[in-house]
Amino acid sequence: MRVVLAEDLFLLRDGLVRMLEAFGFEIAAAVASGPELTRALAELRPDVAVVDVRLPPSFSDEGLQCALAARQETPGLPVLVLSQHVEQLYARELLADGRGGVGYLLKDRVFDADQFIDAVRRVAAGGTAMDPQVISQLLDRRSRDRPMGALTPREREVMGLMAQGRSNTAIAGQLFITERAVAKHTSNIFAKLDLSPSDDDNRRVLAVLAYLDRGTGE
Repeated sequence: MRVVLAEDLFLLRDGLVRMLEAFGFEIAAAVASGPELTRALAELRPDVAVVDVRLPPSFSDEGLQCALAARQETPGLPVLVLSQHVEQLYARELLADGRGGVGYLLKDRVFDADQFIDAVRRVAAGGTAMDPQVISQLLDRRSRDRPMGALTPREREVMGLMAQGRSNTAIAGQLFITERAVAKHTSNIFAKLDLSPSDDDNRRVLAVLAYLDRGTGE
């Protein structure tokens, strides 16, 4: 699996390269700026891009904007964005086209190799990987809504894990319940939130995230 990596800090970039290679990824390019990222994505067409939100020369959200532009040129190009802080705007921009193959993680997560590599693989496969802190903030902002208030504490737990991109099997293992129980909870969640049910993991993630993000813009 070929990866384009964009990170301006040399030590972190070098560490990520080594980690990805240790798990069998091929580094097609490791770049340090927005213009380099744009060229690499256009010329190399990687299987997945791992991108720091803030890149030179602007150090604003150049990495994110370069990745979004590349997804317009190559629809569905898998992109995992790394950020120092939780910014719900970044999540909204990533999810705006309604396609899978996107992820948003805090940089702290890269120090957990299993979690980081799992996110890269999930995004590369067309799935969605959202940071738990992003989901937590979205849940908190919708917590007073009448439909959200109808969810049981267990259903909120399941919804949070589902929004992170977890499969029924993974949710069952995390909560120490059966997959049948998870399926029942997800069915109840979709019914209470008036969302169309889906057996497709990525579509249900996008549906839940779209609901959580509704009305949270500033």
